[in-house]
Amino acid sequence: MSRLTKSVLLVFLVLLVDQVVKILIKTNMYLGQEFSVFGDWFLIHFVENNGMAFGIEFAGEYGKMFLSLFRIVAVIGIGWYLLKLIKNKEVPMGFIACVSLIFAGAIGNIIDSAFYGLIFNESYGQVAQLFPAEGGYSSFLHGKVVDMLYFPLFSGRYPAWLPFWGGDEFLFFRPVFNIADSSITIGIFSILLFYRGLFSKLDHDEETKTETSSGQEA
Repeated sequence: MSRLTKSVLLVFLVLLVDQVVKILIKTNMYLGQEFSVFGDWFLIHFVENNGMAFGIEFAGEYGKMFLSLFRIVAVIGIGWYLLKLIKNKEVPMGFIACVSLIFAGAIGNIIDSAFYGLIFNESYGQVAQLFPAEGGYSSFLHGKVVDMLYFPLFSGRYPAWLPFWGGDEFLFFRPVFNIADSSITIGIFSILLFYRGLFSKLDHDEETKTETSSGQEA
């Protein structure tokens, strides 16, 4: 199996799981509904957001449009870089898999932003329908990203002597996220853990090739 085939299969698998889970959540739960998977520390909690990973949002209609367009440009750039890596035989498959995870996660959330507003109605106070007769809840590139994975592992209070937050309650881990977010996070952290030195090596190899080509032309 070629490196390109492995990368495509990984991207397809992540997208398939991500979209199946999101569509199941969207068509079976109303906004804010939750149920326990493992005790009180792993919940499926249905929320939607207009922004980036882990519920970070850009305000307003133009903020949402800017974010969606930025995502598309970023995915094109990541895709181009991924193809470049695949063609470079010196790049390990593990690194290609990490970039593939980031690429797949980015596409997964773009699908929500681009199309979910067109193909679903609202989930507020009701279970949404796929392809409702009255049309979707929003326009192209203005869909909301579906999140559902919630890990409120433990809670407590900050020490009273701590500035700003002293005495306030805290919850770890508060953000609600999805499979696409997880794919991006796993890809990034794996690169930081296992392939930090690879970037400098690739840059050095590129410089060497450029210098060799310049010398041959001279």
